[in-house]
Amino acid sequence: MAISLSMVLLFAVILVVMIRSGSIKPGPAIVAVLFGFFLASTGMAPSINRFMNSLADTINQISF
Repeated sequence: MAISLSMVLLFAVILVVMIRSGSIKPGPAIVAVLFGFFLASTGMAPSINRFMNSLADTINQISF
């Protein structure tokens, strides 16, 4: 749950920055948000969630 919430916040911040900088217009941004929302309700959602969790675990294991 913590990873999902932080990913949502990260993507929300990126989306807001892209809209404010003019690199993406509000219309396509709304389409992207709706695409993500509806994609989350498909059968592909568990696979995407597992991939994102494994990616987060991999990044977490990197030590400097």
